[in-house]
Amino acid sequence: MPMTDTTEELASLPAHAAIPQLLDSYGARLYSVAVRLCGNSDAAEDLVQETFLNAFRHWDQFEGRSSPATWLYAIAARACRRMQRKRAGEPQTVASLSELLPSGEPGVPDLPAPDDSPLDETLRQEARDAVERAIATLPSTFRLPLVLKELADFSVAEVAEILDVKQATVKTRVHRGRLLLRKALAERLPSRAAPPPDHAKRVCLDLLHAKQNALDRGVTFPLPPGELCTRCEALFATLNLAHDVCVDLGRGELPEALRAELRREFGTSRSPENRAVS
Repeated sequence: MPMTDTTEELASLPAHAAIPQLLDSYGARLYSVAVRLCGNSDAAEDLVQETFLNAFRHWDQFEGRSSPATWLYAIAARACRRMQRKRAGEPQTVASLSELLPSGEPGVPDLPAPDDSPLDETLRQEARDAVERAIATLPSTFRLPLVLKELADFSVAEVAEILDVKQATVKTRVHRGRLLLRKALAERLPSRAAPPPDHAKRVCLDLLHAKQNALDRGVTFPLPPGELCTRCEALFATLNLAHDVCVDLGRGELPEALRAELRREFGTSRSPENRAVS
């Protein structure tokens, strides 16, 4: 079923007409996101089901002032927090920025240059496994904004709206999360020797900040690669690879059994005055 042309038109529909459209448009991506937030498919299905049933029950609260996607994911984010709370063994802190930079590492990941042949399938699977494990071990305050930005493909402003936090907070957490994914990748990929940085650490940090902002906006980093030192080139290459893996992880299919179950729920639920309140 195609989405209604405008948010206003969608908001004017009854729940039994509107929510199936949201399911068809956002269900698959939400399930892929939920798998990485929850860590397993069973919990992900529970999160998706709770999200869409809450959206169905409270559709009268959607006034069209936000996009359907951000409204739906805000419900999902609240459900995720309720379901997970504080996970046992979750780290209390994240490494400092200095600890996450590759300047002190003996070597750098040995990745093909952008114009060379792509990673072979074995290395690509290694990268996917490393990124998935790194996402799973992030503290929830970093994992949720990172997954919303990198897998669900929301803008920084949209993530801030979904989580009801400041945009600066989202950027800080997403940037730190990306560096953690990069570090996990660097530990799994083949490495090669590299000279020490040939410019000041402040320059490296400024370049990294510019690179992260480019990733935030979904644009190409403007500085020609030849002007970067070997370590900055490797840092940016692994950031790009982590980002590409996240994009792939955001793709997927909604299990047909779950889709069918939700559609049955939408078809058998009663009128708004008789709906249960979550």
